[in-house]
Amino acid sequence: MFTGTSYPEQVSTPVSSVSDFVLQLRRLIEASIPLGWVSGEISNLVRAASGHLYFTLKDERAQIRCTMWRTKAQLLPFQLSEGMRIEVRAQATLYEARGDLQLSVDSIRRAGLGNLYETFLRLKANLEAEGLFNTERKRLIPEFPHGIGIITSPAAAALRDVITTLRRRSPALPVILYPSPVQGDTAGPQIAAAIRTASVRARQDGISVLIVCRGGGSIEDLWAFNHEAVARAIAACSIPVISGVGHETDTTLADFAADLRAPTPTAAAEIASAGVYALRQHLPQLQSNLQRASQRRLQQASQRLDELQRRLTHPRARLVRSGERLTMLHLRLHQALQTHQRRLGTRIDTLATRLAAHAPRTAPLYARLQTCSQGLARAGNWRLSHAQLQLDSLAARLASLNPDAVLARGYAIVRNEEGVILRDASATSDGERLEIQLAGSRLKVRAERP
Repeated sequence: MFTGTSYPEQVSTPVSSVSDFVLQLRRLIEASIPLGWVSGEISNLVRAASGHLYFTLKDERAQIRCTMWRTKAQLLPFQLSEGMRIEVRAQATLYEARGDLQLSVDSIRRAGLGNLYETFLRLKANLEAEGLFNTERKRLIPEFPHGIGIITSPAAAALRDVITTLRRRSPALPVILYPSPVQGDTAGPQIAAAIRTASVRARQDGISVLIVCRGGGSIEDLWAFNHEAVARAIAACSIPVISGVGHETDTTLADFAADLRAPTPTAAAEIASAGVYALRQHLPQLQSNLQRASQRRLQQASQRLDELQRRLTHPRARLVRSGERLTMLHLRLHQALQTHQRRLGTRIDTLATRLAAHAPRTAPLYARLQTCSQGLARAGNWRLSHAQLQLDSLAARLASLNPDAVLARGYAIVRNEEGVILRDASATSDGERLEIQLAGSRLKVRAERP
């Protein structure tokens, strides 16, 4: 009988591949460790050509690999460097190809900013509860400000940007600087004091809108604009306030308290000068419209003047026309008389012929004819004399209407300095200069009232 060592019966268990096993580990890690914040120091930083960031996050006792994909890395507001202390919001995962534990980073902030952000949120909530950020208390930015006040550091690049923009868009707009530091532990109270000064001196300095601005930076650099005193000073300011702090992604309490938030200092200057700039852009069109309207008005006035000149007749011209008409009437009268005499002569000849043919007693008829002929001649002469008398009367009346003839009889025409003919002594004042027109000369005199 064969005897030997006996083995226990083996239980059948499933066998996983390495990739399946690592995949299970990754899923287990991602499910059990939620997205959270981890702080440490950067080392072994690599910026790949693809735009991804690879680095190690370490402290005194441990380290872990980190990966930040390009879509997230390009949104970073600052550059990473070796030895920088940061806080990353990341998801723990497993890199299956090497089986390495790593963090997939969603966002990064400088170490210590978490407390500042919490302070920011707490202050924001308190001031918001007071109604300091209510939309109802926001004022409209004046379209055409009398002047613009600026609160920033005299050495700040933001001031140069604002001044350059205002000079380009509205060079005639007065600008008043209320200097204040914009960074540091004492910057907040000094900014608030500058805002209060601008508020009190607004009418005296001639400003109707205030720009509070500085360039971009970290949350620590912009922390002065999260000071409670700054927010309250902006809310209490007597004129509308535009906040232009940092870049478009930066948000401070000053932005919430201001009447209007601009994404950048340059944008704040553009908003403050928008009305004046739009008006300057519209000026060429207004100038063109004014020129066309002026030309049209002048053309209409010139046309009206020509029409009035055509209607206006000088007295001398009227006299000339009247004389021409009188001459024409005289000629027509003379021609009518001659024609009438010819007709009468013709009729007399006809009657004489008929009489001679029918009347045997010609001598008495001839004598009568002579008598009628003489009477007719006398009547014609009388008619001519009477017409000549009428003509002489009309000529005399026409001559009496001649202004020069009136002046020749000793009359005079008196005009004032504007050339208006005076008809009553009450129309003059004592000492007024007058001009007297005589028959052959003119005199300059002064009026003296009795």
